[in-house]
Amino acid sequence: MANNSANKNDSALLQALAVDNSIPIEQAAVDLWLKDLNNPLRWLVRPLFQGLFAILLHLVWLFKRLPLPQFSAHGLLQKLICWFCRHFVSVEANLLILRHYATESNILNFIIANSDKADVEPVPLYPKTIDDMRHASFVEHDQCLFKAFAQLGHWQPLSKPKAELDWHHWQAVNMDDFQVEKRWSQFLDFESAHALFMCLFCLLLKRDEYRDAINGFNLDQSMAIRIGQMIGEPNLTEMAYNKHPLYLVGPWNLSQRFLMHGFFTEYMYARLEQLRDSSC
Repeated sequence: MANNSANKNDSALLQALAVDNSIPIEQAAVDLWLKDLNNPLRWLVRPLFQGLFAILLHLVWLFKRLPLPQFSAHGLLQKLICWFCRHFVSVEANLLILRHYATESNILNFIIANSDKADVEPVPLYPKTIDDMRHASFVEHDQCLFKAFAQLGHWQPLSKPKAELDWHHWQAVNMDDFQVEKRWSQFLDFESAHALFMCLFCLLLKRDEYRDAINGFNLDQSMAIRIGQMIGEPNLTEMAYNKHPLYLVGPWNLSQRFLMHGFFTEYMYARLEQLRDSSC
């Protein structure tokens, strides 16, 4: 049973959120998120960052769409992000980022293991430190998603749930495995940090790479449909905020779509982990 992490100094809403487990999500993720919400700079800096950098993002997006030679710098991008995370992003936000790698990798690996395709490569991205993200990059994170769907091919709807579920690619998330060094300069919350990353991603990826990255969130619905049929819970599609993968959009409302993608992977991971625990 999850621990009651409610803080009596929190607002009435945050105290309620701390104990509301109606939607499956691990308590460790809830605790990190609530602590991130309590970061005072989130309510002061984030609106300014999101407003200013949203304008800049659209200008960079327009520049990258011009008929000019395309360029990218994946290595530089990831080095800058890791340096920034190490020095300026809060410990809670960094841990949420590391958790996201693991939750999405597990979801994809569950789909792969329980599909009828035997030759689909499992997703290997389970970084435990910020330095690990130099190699398990955000670009690779997106490409693994697209590659898995391409290799899985057409989905054949299931008439009934799987009799036995395959967990051999599954790696349970253990918070003790993550190592994030705490520094005095780490003050930025999760969403403020993402606001700063947005423009950098757009600039240092080719235009199609960036377009694909910000539209990959819509595959959340496809993942929920497949998992829901595999485990006999079709209502899991309600967990997906990002939907309709054929509808490609620009960077408008990117921060919210990105955040809701993170919540989705936490929800799916938690539900599947509950099933795995009950089957052991």
